[in-house]
Amino acid sequence: MIKFENVSKDYPGSAGALADVSLAVAPGKLLFLTGPSGAGKSSMLKLIAAIEKPTSGSVVVGGQDIGKLRPSALPWLRRRLGLIFQQQRLLSDRSVLANVMLPLLVTGGRRGDAQKRALAALEKVGLAHKANHSPVTLSGGEQQRATIARAIVHRPQIILADEPTANLDRVAATRVMELLRDFNQAGVTCVIATHDEHFLDAGDHVLELSQGRLVSHAGSIA
Repeated sequence: MIKFENVSKDYPGSAGALADVSLAVAPGKLLFLTGPSGAGKSSMLKLIAAIEKPTSGSVVVGGQDIGKLRPSALPWLRRRLGLIFQQQRLLSDRSVLANVMLPLLVTGGRRGDAQKRALAALEKVGLAHKANHSPVTLSGGEQQRATIARAIVHRPQIILADEPTANLDRVAATRVMELLRDFNQAGVTCVIATHDEHFLDAGDHVLELSQGRLVSHAGSIA
């Protein structure tokens, strides 16, 4: 499902974000990325999502070489991904339901179908009763669950989550991680970057990065 071969990622004017990283993740696995800030976790997720391209080496997702993808192919790839990135916030000028519908509408989905699927996604994360609320009225944990609903509304094959429990209390963080495990158990490949060591035992594999290099790993991802 995901394969890195001797991948390096450099940014102008700074140290390399990734250096000669190689790994392969089979479909349906739950992979945790851990390590200190600046270790390269977010860069790996952005490469998988084709938000960025590798400086050298190859990143293959679902048989597609990210470095060789044409811009016209990106929408096809993104439909296979559910993205939960820290910088992606809910839009405060529309309801929770409208936020969750958005990925379907921007890809040409019919409003009626989008609404049904968005309500189903909110039901899965326990927020159907907040569908017509403004995002600003939700707690931090509820906002993160709504973000997860938006990420899975188009039924992705891969979920990428960057610090999904950051700034949440233990109860809310546990609820969010349980949701991601539920999707994984339904067959969705999950790659989760986290500093929170409380959840690492739940993964099929834990990948530790330091200064852009793979320094240790545990479990099986093949």
